Amino acid sequence: MASLHSIATKRNLSSVAHRPFEKITPLTIYQKTIAHIVSCQGIGVHSGLPVTLTLYPAFSGNGITFIRTDVGGKEIKANWQTVVDTRMCTTVGNSQGITVSTVEHLMAALAAHGIDNIRIELDGPELPIMDGSASPFIRLLEEAGLKQQQTPRKLIRVLKEVTVENGSQKASLSPASSYEIEVEFDFAGRTSLQAQNFTFCPFKDSFEEDIASARTFGLLEDAQKIWAMGLAKGASLDNTLVYEGDQVLNEDGVRYTDECVRHKILDVMGDLHLAGGLILGKFHGIRPGHTLHSQLLHALFADSTAWEG
Repeated sequence: MASLHSIATKRNLSSVAHRPFEKITPLTIYQKTIAHIVSCQGIGVHSGLPVTLTLYPAFSGNGITFIRTDVGGKEIKANWQTVVDTRMCTTVGNSQGITVSTVEHLMAALAAHGIDNIRIELDGPELPIMDGSASPFIRLLEEAGLKQQQTPRKLIRVLKEVTVENGSQKASLSPASSYEIEVEFDFAGRTSLQAQNFTFCPFKDSFEEDIASARTFGLLEDAQKIWAMGLAKGASLDNTLVYEGDQVLNEDGVRYTDECVRHKILDVMGDLHLAGGLILGKFHGIRPGHTLHSQLLHALFADSTAWEG
């Protein structure tokens, strides 16, 4: 399958990293939107269908909204309360049953740029997978430019540890002076690959350099089963890092030696941006996934003594 590139990529954008958290305290952070309308095209990794994505500026306080233009402009708020499915990706939906899937990579790019307000139009049920990472969306946002607004960001300060578990998987949020994400990942003995561990601090580290390029990944045996079920129709080596045992099947190899755990951090950033504000706390995950991320936000907000904001 031919590689797909965003319109932003074709325009040869600068690769200069934007670090919205660098050298500023949480109390000085204001809401942001984009300055200009931008678009990209690609295919859905699960549907295999072409989709056009267009980003529009939004007023402060409006939040992040998806608009399905193929079904009459139905709107879906990007929020932890609107998550309706977490199998293989994060899906949000509205009361009419209209959904948008695979939102996590764009949400991670929005989180990295500190964008709270944006309108996202798409003409299908799923965001384009692009190259399987957040880099195409980072470049798209760089083309759009950022616009600081006058309203302060909502801060969600974690006051006590909240933990959710599912078998060998575990995720927690605990008090911290800033925002920190630590993930431990391995394939649970299914390959001979070593366990990977990575810690990312959005206030001081570069998302573009350290995280954005990490692709979605999986084992060939799992991919074959999923394809046999008629799922993941758009998945290919152009957008997915695939292992057969401990061997990488992609001709270009890995982008980071620990690309899997870095992509896990990317997913955490995207899913936690559904909290509706900037989290001040530490996330720690052991083999985390979309379901655990959603459960963690539900557990946090269900306990009024666990957070303030």
